[in-house]
Amino acid sequence: MVEFIKVIILGIVEGITEWLPVSSTGHLILVDEFLKLNVTDSFKEMFDVVIQLGAIMAVVVLYWSQLFPFGKKNNEHPLSQEGLGAYIKTDIFSMWFKVLVACIPAVIVGFFFDDMLNAVFFNWQTVAIMLILFGIIFLIVEKRNRDKQPKFNSIASMPYSVAMMIGAFQLIAAVFPGTSRSGATIVGALLIGVSRVTAAEFTFYLAVPVMFGASLLKLVKFFLKSGTMTGTETGMLLLGMVVAFAVSIFVIRFMMSYIKKHDFTVFGWYRIVLGILVLLYFGVIAK
Repeated sequence: MVEFIKVIILGIVEGITEWLPVSSTGHLILVDEFLKLNVTDSFKEMFDVVIQLGAIMAVVVLYWSQLFPFGKKNNEHPLSQEGLGAYIKTDIFSMWFKVLVACIPAVIVGFFFDDMLNAVFFNWQTVAIMLILFGIIFLIVEKRNRDKQPKFNSIASMPYSVAMMIGAFQLIAAVFPGTSRSGATIVGALLIGVSRVTAAEFTFYLAVPVMFGASLLKLVKFFLKSGTMTGTETGMLLLGMVVAFAVSIFVIRFMMSYIKKHDFTVFGWYRIVLGILVLLYFGVIAK
């Protein structure tokens, strides 16, 4: 029972931090220092990634009409006016092509270097440094953009070159935990001239194939190494995903409402303060 309570807490942390630019992986690493699950190292490594599938499903549910590229209803850009083409939404297909282009850098690095990167950078030192560094970058970018008008106010207006550049920023998060996948892509998008709302939406959509792919990779590696998953482990994983899903529904709605009226400065300060506290705790107090 105690382990399942820990899983619920981890699910809440994942659901909140996956969509705010504060690093869900970084928070899970830090929470694990105080709230260790009584599981094998291989299961914990897989759990920290696959639990994010619950959060990703919240995007699929909330944005289904913007993600599903088939259907005649509300099809403003059909491939053709008659026949099967009338059921194909070309604008959504175009969006997905841009998402896939943005995924290329992270997919290549994650597939070939996942284990090596985890061994080198999956620690509190990296998390603290990247929390502070990207917190500072958020403050600088928001100050720079304060009086500027965005060049791209919708995903449809973004060329493929912009999608690729945003994907390159996502690569930073794939390498360094604590960066935040959403934080890196949002910073990249803002620097390029994408509006805050569009940057957040593209980040949400980008998470779907990225996290499905990362979760599949972790599951395959887990089963190759462990051979099987116990009933308790299965229950813990499913519970974490369900909690992350439920919390994510509320957090995504909050996030989209918040950035329509505010910038990301508060998240920059939060990252800096948290990063300093992490350095003080693990570098001084915990020694």
